Amino acid sequence: MIWRASWGLKINMFVGVDGCRAGWLAVGLTADDGWQIDVFPDVSSLWNHYRHASVILIDIPIGLRDGGAQERRCDPEVRKLLGPRRSSVFPAPCRSAVYAESYEEASAINERMTGKRLSRETWHISAKIREVDCLLANDESARARIRETHPELCFSGLAGHPMSHAKKRREGLLERTQMLQSIYPQTAALVRYALSEYRRKDVARDDLLDALCLAVTATRGKGKLLSIPQEPEFDSRGLRMEMVWYTDKTICPMKGVKE
Repeated sequence: MIWRASWGLKINMFVGVDGCRAGWLAVGLTADDGWQIDVFPDVSSLWNHYRHASVILIDIPIGLRDGGAQERRCDPEVRKLLGPRRSSVFPAPCRSAVYAESYEEASAINERMTGKRLSRETWHISAKIREVDCLLANDESARARIRETHPELCFSGLAGHPMSHAKKRREGLLERTQMLQSIYPQTAALVRYALSEYRRKDVARDDLLDALCLAVTATRGKGKLLSIPQEPEFDSRGLRMEMVWYTDKTICPMKGVKE
């Protein structure tokens, strides 16, 4: 079922957001199994639409170092948890690099400030990192609701182990779909609707599964989201450098997670 929010009502909404070619894909879930899917051209319009949500989990680095060779602590700690999926966590760029106008400039800045050049993969999401960085720097209310996470971390937390296959492979798509279906029974209907509503060149199937996984994590983890690291760092703008996730440590313990 498609649930359209009336923001005059105080209804809890839990949102998962993933970048896509058309901009930002958002999946919103409610406690009574309502859901909605939207694509926004920029993160400001997404925030204006979902500013009354309980929490918004987003797959983008939040909180950036100004320089230095040390990574944000959350990045290597999440890689350690993910094992075979560790390569999906790119090193976060320094702040000045994401404001560069070209890859060559950004990579040179990152190397000068951190000692490491910037990967092409990171440059391709730099514009989105910049969008979120600007929003959170200028809107304190957004800081309280928008939290960084990573889809592979969320899939691992819900399943109790890292995914066996890469997400763009057929086996990986099936693995993630089946896992979500077992937890959130509306998965099949939601996926069918989204694939009929949006063009594949704008919203890929793995984008949809990632956003849904983040939304399911937000719903199941309400009030119980865990932070990596446990004590978050803060950058020079006061933004948290962390990734949040949820796992039931009694039912599905994960290696590296204390009971």
